[in-house]
Formats: sequence, C-alpha cells, structure tokens
Amino acid sequence: MSGPSTYQPRPGVMKWLEDRLPIVGLVHSSFIAFPTPRNLNYWWTFGVILSMMLVIQIITGVVLAMHYTPHVDFAFTSVEALVRDVNFGWLLRNTHAAGASMFFIAVYIHMFRGLYYGSYKEPREVLWILGVIIYLLMMATGFMGYVLPWGQMSFWGATVITNLFSAIPIVGDSIVTLLWGGYSVGNPTLNRFYSLHYLLPFLIVGVVILHVWAVHVTGQNNPAGVEPKTEKDMVPFTPYATMKDLFAASVFLIFFSWFIFYMPNYLGDAENYVQANPGVTPPHIVPEWYYLPFYAILRSIPNKLLGVVAMFGAIIVLLFLPWLDSMKVRSSRYRPLGKRFFWAFVVVCILLGWLGGKPAEGIYTILARFLTAAYFAYFLIVLPLLSRMEKTLPLPNSISDDVLSKSDSSLGKTVASIAVVLGLAGTLVMGGLQNAKAATEENIPASQQWSFAGPFGKYDRAQLQRGFKIYKEVCSACHSLKLLAYRNLADPGGPSFTPEQAAAVAAEATVKDGPNDAGDMFDRPGRVADRFVSPFPNEMAARAANGGAAPPDLSLMAKARSYERGFPQFVFDFFTQFQEQGPNYIAALLQGFEDTPPEGFTLPDGSYYNKYFPGHSIKMPPPLSEGQVTFDDGSPQTLAQYANDVSAFLMWAAEPHLEARKRLGLQVMIFLLILSGLLYFTKQRIWADAH
Repeated sequence: MSGPSTYQPRPGVMKWLEDRLPIVGLVHSSFIAFPTPRNLNYWWTFGVILSMMLVIQIITGVVLAMHYTPHVDFAFTSVEALVRDVNFGWLLRNTHAAGASMFFIAVYIHMFRGLYYGSYKEPREVLWILGVIIYLLMMATGFMGYVLPWGQMSFWGATVITNLFSAIPIVGDSIVTLLWGGYSVGNPTLNRFYSLHYLLPFLIVGVVILHVWAVHVTGQNNPAGVEPKTEKDMVPFTPYATMKDLFAASVFLIFFSWFIFYMPNYLGDAENYVQANPGVTPPHIVPEWYYLPFYAILRSIPNKLLGVVAMFGAIIVLLFLPWLDSMKVRSSRYRPLGKRFFWAFVVVCILLGWLGGKPAEGIYTILARFLTAAYFAYFLIVLPLLSRMEKTLPLPNSISDDVLSKSDSSLGKTVASIAVVLGLAGTLVMGGLQNAKAATEENIPASQQWSFAGPFGKYDRAQLQRGFKIYKEVCSACHSLKLLAYRNLADPGGPSFTPEQAAAVAAEATVKDGPNDAGDMFDRPGRVADRFVSPFPNEMAARAANGGAAPPDLSLMAKARSYERGFPQFVFDFFTQFQEQGPNYIAALLQGFEDTPPEGFTLPDGSYYNKYFPGHSIKMPPPLSEGQVTFDDGSPQTLAQYANDVSAFLMWAAEPHLEARKRLGLQVMIFLLILSGLLYFTKQRIWADAH
C-alpha cells in the first residue's frame, strides 16, 4: 500500500547513503508519504499510543533492571531502595507500574475498535493475528513483571497461576516444575521470570514491526469499512495523521500522569507492599484488573482442566475471528444487529471483569458461568449466524462520500458514549476488586483530615516530629523501620531535623558491625547512613517476646493497609485523589481497642479485641494511652492526637518523596495541558482543508 519511496535525497552523503542503505526512503514512504484514509477517527490513534507506551515501558524497565536484585531475600528491599535512594527512582517505578495498566487500557480500546469496525477481515487477517500474538505476549510479560517486586500478592499470584499448568494431562506437573525451577515458587522462579520479563518486550517489538509492516502492505481499515478508490479518499500520513496522533498521545499522557503523580497506588494492591511470606496466605488472591475477565472464566468452571482450557480458549478464539465472521460488510456502523451484539459483548466483558474480583461463590459463580457461555456464544454462534442472516445498511460509495455525508455520530456523542462505557467498566471492575480484597471488613475507618492529602498536600513538619517521638518512645520497642535511614530525618520533605539532630538520633542506637581486624563482631554507635535498628536480632526473637506473633515492620505500613470504600465512593476517590486509606486505618486501629468484646464473640487467650483489625483478634495490646507521651509544642496529649501523629509519620516513612512527587506532577500537568491545547489548534488548522 505504501508503494515505492518517492524520497529524493540531495546530492552528497545522503544520496550516497540512500544508494547503499535506503533507510531514509523507507521511513519517508512509511511514515510521511504513506496514504491514510481521510475519515479515520480518534480510535485509530491508539496504535501510536500503544507504540509510545511500549517505548516508555522498555526505557523505564531497562533503568529499573539496573537497580533490581533478582533474589528472594533482596528483591523486595531492592525495589524499595530504588524508590527511596535513587534519584527520581519513585518516578521510574510509578511510571513503569502505572504504565502496565495504561498499556492494557490502550490495547483493549485498540482491540474493541478492531472488533467494531471489522479490522480483522480480508485482506487484514494476518494483521489481526499478529495483534492477538502481541496481546498474548503482553499478558505473559505483565504477569512476570508483577511477580518481580516479591510482595505477598506477587508470590501468591505466581503460585496460583503457575499451578494451573498442572491441570494439563501427563506433562502438567513437569511444566510446573520447569517454571518453578524446583518444587515450589522460589529463587529459581524469580530468576526465570526476571529473565523472561526482560526479554519478552524486545520480542514484542519484533512482532510490532511485523504488525506495522502488515498495515503498510494491506493499508489501514477505516470507519466506513470501504477500500479507497481515488486519491481524494486519502491524505498523507504526515502531517495529517501525525498531528492527530500527537494530540491524542498528549491527552493520553495527561490521563497517565494523573496516576503517576497523584494516584500511584490506585491501580495496585496494598498487599504487595508486604514482603512475600510463603507461610501466610492472603485472604483473597486476585490478579491485576486487566486479567480479571479471564480469571472469572477460569473460576466459573468447577473442573480445573476445563477451566484452564476455557481461560486460554477465550483468547485463542480471537485468532479465528476472521473466519468466524464471514460478513463482507466490515464496519458495525452498517450492521444494525452486529452493532447491538457488539455492545452486548462489551458489557459481557465488563461484567466478567467485575465478577473476577468477587468471591468465587454463590450467585457470583452462577453469573460467571452464564457470562462465560455468552462470551463464547458471541464468537462461535452469533457472528457466524449474523454473517448469513443480517441485512446491512447501504455502504457509502467512497471514503470521500463518507466524510462529506458525516454519517458517523459526532465526536462529542462518541466520546460521551465511550466515557460511559469506560466509567462503567472501571466502576464495576475496581468495585469488585475492592470487595474481594476487603470482604472480611466490617468496620470502615473514618476519614481524617490529613495535611498531605490532595494535589497540593504537604506534610505537617510539627506533626511528623511528634509522630517520630511517639514511634521512638512507644512503637520502637517492638516494631522496626528497616527501610528508613537516620539521614532521612534531615531530608527535604521530611520532619525537618537538622543534620546534627539526625546524627544525635543515630548515635543513640547500637549497631552490630564487623568483623574487625581480629575477626570479631563488635558494637558501635549508629551513624546517619545506618538504617533504623530493629529492636530484635531476628524474627524468632521477636516472636518469642510477643507471644508467638512477630510485630510487623512499619516502613510501608501506611501503604500496605487498605479497606473497602464502597460504591460510589471509590469512583469519587479517583477525582479527589484519595490515597489515604493506610493512615486512616492505622489511626482507627490504634483507637479501636475495646475492653469487652461484643456478645457472641470468642476472644482467644492472649489476644485483644479491636473492632478495626481483620478478624478483630489482635496479639498487640493497646499501645497508646492518654498522657503517655509529652509534647513540647503544647499539642493535646490525647489518644486521638497520638494516633493521628504517628499515622502521619508512618505515611512519611512509606512515602518520603510525596511532596516532590506532587510538586513535579503539577509542573508536568500544566506543561501537558498547554502542549495539548497547542497541538489541538495545530491539528485543526492542518485538517481544515481535508474536511
């Protein structure tokens, strides 16, 4: 479709190079002079958005790999050290983690656009198949990447998903052993996944090149679904499509930046801020949101082997779509029944995603089975029957006629309808995910007024200092802060200790060091470069001193705890940038002890009743009481004040770069808004004559 290059190099080096390696001519014919249908709408821009996201993921992934340690003992802490100690490490991590979700959002829109406009039909069958292969590689890459931080959900997600292969007759157990590198998920598993996660993106790049090549051979499909007939049907790729793509990409980056700078934990799982522990199983193991529809299909079938077959079959069936739908009319705009069934299929996929986050029980399982049947019926029954029975509307004579007739709905209506669908999808999927994670919660902590909340939030320095004092005098007797260094107390955006004050705090600690020249270990005063010293030499000592329950490390506690917000509150949370579940929970927990359990509740020996703790039975005695800690600034010495102050301090311990993140986010958002405005008016000027 692109044809021979019309590029004419100037005499000199460029002509010499073009005669021997015509790469400039190839770029010119493929991305400048390439003829593009003039009626393409904004849904065609997601191909470029996906290319942009792939580049972002590879660049950030390569840099992250430079600081990552693929070992079960060090993987978790290496990720946190990267976030805390590497310059803009938090930006790299947030971009890469949120980028995975943005990648899948874009690819799902890209795939549904292909389904709606029939982009899989002759002569573009190979183009579609290559796209499905890219999707499969993305799913494998995303899953392996999710395992690498080695948090609780990473470990147990890897255990559950890899165990699925054991359902394969004869060779299943051998495949699982090969994946694990042993008889359980462990260090060999992590190394395998790290290697493959690094390799697969470059394999995706190779298939993307083939995908783009296929586009240039067959030409692009268009909303009308008719092939170009004259030159009036086409416009050069540059500047027309290029400018539209740049504008769409800038708008998408605004959406992306919202998560990077203001909602970095919204799409993640709080459980993954707890280091992997093979001895403790999370109450609800769920994958990332973009796998939930297939997870629902898997769980809807009681037979393990059939569930695995159905889950993979739900993706493999896409490969055969060009032959299952033999209707000559491509676009659903001219297929009244096809359009209705398409939107019904979209609703089925959304509902399956919602059910994937629900417990696999009762009505949820029944609904999942019904929707699984509807999913496969769309491909195997509905599309083949419609190909033979449906009466289509008249097609436009050409792409030019389609543009002039303006038969498609207006951009405003299209955007509004898609926004409703995406809003419904996000609402149901995230709602189901939160319900699954917090199904055992009975009491929801009250939201506190935090100084660090919102787009302009900052830590209250006096509150952080009071919170540190509470930690030092009360909490440090049992709980460690192993990811925090004494020097961090004097870092910008923290409690505003002077370097001398931070050194004095460090010197109060005793650090085991060595060996010395005699080969012996010795004790020395702490230095500002040291991490906060743990109150116990090892976990067994901590358990022995606390009735068999090891007090958790508090470094990430403010991000490792969450609770269900309920519908529609969690939808509003997106717009209000609510990320304070952790501090709310900690403050409520510290005040949630009750001397007398409710009637009918049996409290185990050696435990205490807390109405906010999951299961309500906690080994920790009430740590705080009125007047326990003296404040020099005259703040109230009450339990509520103590709870809020130490919660704010723990939030800073978990997010020491919060202020820098929000400050940079404001600058980036302003830049992107201005850039998008300039690109929009430039695009309008360029396209004025084409329309």
